Amino acid sequence: MASSPDTSKTTKLERYNSYIRRVNSTKLLAASSKLLFRVTLLVALILIFFFTFHYPPLSDTPAASGHHLHTTSHLLSSAFYGGGAQWEKEVRRSSTPRRANGFSVLVTGAGGFVGTHCSLALKKRGDGVLGLDNFNTYYDPSLKRARQKMLKQHEIFIVEGDLNDGELLAKLFDIVPFTHILHLAAQAGVRYAMENPQSYVSSNIAGFVNLLEVAKNADPQPAIVWASSSSVYGLNTENPFSESHRTDQPASLYAATKKAGEEIAHTYNHIYGLSITGLRFFTVYGPWGRPDMAYFFFTKDILQGKAINIYQTHDNKEVARDFTFIDDIVKGCLGAVDTAEKSTGKGGKKRGPAQLRVYNLGNTSPVTVGKLVSILESLLNVKAKKHVIKMPRNGDVPYTHANVSLAYNDFGYKPTTDLSTGLRKFVKWYVSYYGIQSRVKGSNPSA
Repeated sequence: MASSPDTSKTTKLERYNSYIRRVNSTKLLAASSKLLFRVTLLVALILIFFFTFHYPPLSDTPAASGHHLHTTSHLLSSAFYGGGAQWEKEVRRSSTPRRANGFSVLVTGAGGFVGTHCSLALKKRGDGVLGLDNFNTYYDPSLKRARQKMLKQHEIFIVEGDLNDGELLAKLFDIVPFTHILHLAAQAGVRYAMENPQSYVSSNIAGFVNLLEVAKNADPQPAIVWASSSSVYGLNTENPFSESHRTDQPASLYAATKKAGEEIAHTYNHIYGLSITGLRFFTVYGPWGRPDMAYFFFTKDILQGKAINIYQTHDNKEVARDFTFIDDIVKGCLGAVDTAEKSTGKGGKKRGPAQLRVYNLGNTSPVTVGKLVSILESLLNVKAKKHVIKMPRNGDVPYTHANVSLAYNDFGYKPTTDLSTGLRKFVKWYVSYYGIQSRVKGSNPSA
């Protein structure tokens, strides 16, 4: 009878072989992991090396070169904004001046009415201009996008972002040593404040503070020119409005936020040495303007045969405004930029007294709303359907009139465009932009 096989030796052998296979697998996995880590590290080093030398600084000055070394350390974080290295390249290219001793200016609200015109003027004279805009829907965003397209044709890049995005603002200052900020971004409009008050606080107060926080920590600190408003005069009855008149009686939330901005500017100037200039604009109008302004929607409604409301005060007086043409406002903005002194702080600490200014920018010639409508009727060759009604209590004031002698004395501000001339230029743009020349009988768009 045959003996049974010795299974114990076979079992032990199989266990041993299984153990050897597990050991070899573990060694192979460990070796593969090490290889993968080394390859990944090598690729990362190659990419950093490539980007560092592929995108050199646009300026050969020592300051710019040192700044480039600083921004290189933030290379990977820039990838989270608009496409990484290419986005950063656009930012640097747009903000680099093309003239000797030119400025590098961050223009907030660059997709807006005044922001677009100021950006073009700065760029045309050789300054570097970088725009910032959130393209909100307060009015037709397509008009803002059309302005953006026009700026792009002049090699002006707009970063799409919000003033309250502190990380984005800090990143922009990491990339570019701005000499100036032209702060024109704001929630505009007197009446809309009754519908959406929080938007005014968010943009005009919180957004402004956020911008100043970044500016105070910048090295070098930029000089700041920003848009306040004639609305700060509120219920003031002295005429013409002078910078020395009281501004503690705002008639609207919009005016209150602009007045708050002036007080905030004083604080940051006093504590941190920021050079700050506030500009009180008086009813700006012209081509590429805002659709929520009376001259704009009057033009639209007159052409469409709709009735327009013309306000009177409760004591039956006509409402009048110091209408100021956009070209004059731009000259004032650039005059303020050119005469702004350098900020005196460093590392968030004040090193000496810094410039603090406030100016009126107006036309010095108030015109009644009724006269405005008459000029539009003549230019459009259409009779308006007018409803004369009492001014509602929505924050509007009955009369504005600018005294601009201070701006004239300090940087030669002198408005030269009367309302008839300015509206003719606006109507020419309006009928061309909206493609309705044929509907404007008897007008002369080419004038």
